[in-house]
Amino acid sequence: MATNIYGIPLPYATPPFPSLYWPIRANPGQAQYLYLLSDIWRFTLYWTLITIVSAHILVATWAVLMQFLSAHHRRKYLDSPVGRRLSNKNRKLLGENPITETIGWVWLIPTVYMVVGGIEALLAGSLVGLVLGAVYNAGYFRMSTWTPCLWGIINMLVLVVSSFRIQGGL
Repeated sequence: MATNIYGIPLPYATPPFPSLYWPIRANPGQAQYLYLLSDIWRFTLYWTLITIVSAHILVATWAVLMQFLSAHHRRKYLDSPVGRRLSNKNRKLLGENPITETIGWVWLIPTVYMVVGGIEALLAGSLVGLVLGAVYNAGYFRMSTWTPCLWGIINMLVLVVSSFRIQGGL
């Protein structure tokens, strides 16, 4: 196979995203590789966006469900005999119709989570993608299309682990 001075095969064309293949005993010509810094950056950014935004969507869905559960419990309490004996002032503090009031603002949760997740993914994916591309290009290595996918998952897992409070035992 003929290559140019940078080790890139001459008939090289950027594989379409995601171009994942079964890596164990792949057939000849089935494996897809990335050579250019821009391709490595783009694939890493896309995979980081996919993993981090999907993790944020899962968390936002859970938060929305918990808000609806809380509104349901408030509604049940207001309809109970104890809730009916509350003064009008205290009933208004709990809300006249908690579920309808919750619907009015709960859409903000997924919106904010997706915007924050997108910004985090943009920063993490760009940084990791550029570093990966620089390292692979400096050594004239070829990169499997699985590597950006794995780094996208690693970026998401680092975000998840960093969300926990870790206390030392000293």
